[in-house]
Amino acid sequence: MLSEADDVALQHGWLHIDETATTGLVSRLDEHVTYALEQEDPRPRRRVTGIALPGNIGITATLTPELSVGLRRKIGALLDRLAERDPNSGLMITVDEVQSGIADLREVAVITQHLIREDRNVALVLAGLPSAVSDLLRNDVDERVMTFLRRADKHVLVDVPVAEVQDAFDETIHAEGRTIDGDALAAAAEATFGYPFLIQLVGYHMWRASDSDNITLADVRVGIDAARRRMGSLVHETALADLSDLDKTFLAAMSRDDGASRMKDIRHRMGDVSPQYANTYRERLLAAQMITQVSFGKVDFALPYLRTYLREHRASYGLLPDGD
Repeated sequence: MLSEADDVALQHGWLHIDETATTGLVSRLDEHVTYALEQEDPRPRRRVTGIALPGNIGITATLTPELSVGLRRKIGALLDRLAERDPNSGLMITVDEVQSGIADLREVAVITQHLIREDRNVALVLAGLPSAVSDLLRNDVDERVMTFLRRADKHVLVDVPVAEVQDAFDETIHAEGRTIDGDALAAAAEATFGYPFLIQLVGYHMWRASDSDNITLADVRVGIDAARRRMGSLVHETALADLSDLDKTFLAAMSRDDGASRMKDIRHRMGDVSPQYANTYRERLLAAQMITQVSFGKVDFALPYLRTYLREHRASYGLLPDGD
């Protein structure tokens, strides 16, 4: 989706910068903007500030102002350059994995807030796991910044209809000069549950599993298994790391069921806790989008294969709930 946003920016003549919210985000953005400034105005970026004549020959130089001030002013200078070329141009900054660096994101949000107040053509697009986005918006270190972010448009990416996944697999495979058996195509699409990341994983691994121009059901099964393991290490493990031990105990209690879990069974498996006690963790996990409410008194996992992951890794998480 961030790539799609970049494409829209390019179509409108905007410059875009892509980054990930890991440590050093602000510093890397500074480097991006500095480079963009140099591309927009290739004149020498240094000026002579002093000359010493014979006896003590030397030349000193300093960075021109727009490269020696803070990132906010650098972006302002870049926007000025872009506006000179096209008044409708601007800058879009896309940042992925917001769960990785809330501190740096706060600073980026402050910069963006000031630029928007100045009526600049600038846009900030953030992406991350739903629980991470919720954590960012609940952060109260700087209420002014959080209020600014809470006013932003928020879009939750829903699952893709499985029929559309099947069509996409079919079209992509045939476009590359290969074929896939009908039963294999249906199995591959159903295994994704319409979850965008799984669509990538299943497609990638079933493609690699096939050693011919035709992808078979056996190839797809190998691909699904590889995709499920990769989903566990990249998504499930990360999502669980942000939860409390009692949150995980609640999920472990759910993992004993093959389908939706009844709240009364979960309470029993957690040690016959009170409805109020269990509901506290149910609400937390609903807010983190780890589970969904399927009907009155029943919940299910929101992430595909999380039940299987918990069953396979229960011992490593110390999740051994008692009860039936």
